[in-house]
Amino acid sequence: MIVVTTEHIAGYKQTASLGMVRGSSMRARHVGRDIMAALRMFVGGEVREYSKLLGESREQAADRMIEEAQAMGADAIVGVRFQTSMVMQGAAEMLCYGTAVKIETSF
Repeated sequence: MIVVTTEHIAGYKQTASLGMVRGSSMRARHVGRDIMAALRMFVGGEVREYSKLLGESREQAADRMIEEAQAMGADAIVGVRFQTSMVMQGAAEMLCYGTAVKIETSF
């Protein structure tokens, strides 16, 4: 599955647009991570606990989007974007979306 943020894929011709696909992941903070993050805020630098949490959320959301596209028979997903929103205090949703397309080589 080719997944790109651009609207077109170099070397390929889009033959059909199958529609929007999306995947999401909802994550809540963990008390243990919050304690470590709070300690890091005093010292400064990257808050690795939250970076890891967000990275895992992005991967899971992208995987779910790809699964949806595969179920539609897509060859690729174009125009991929990520968005996050806070749902409640301490919990956020990571959303990944794009357009599922059929493609063929253009040479």
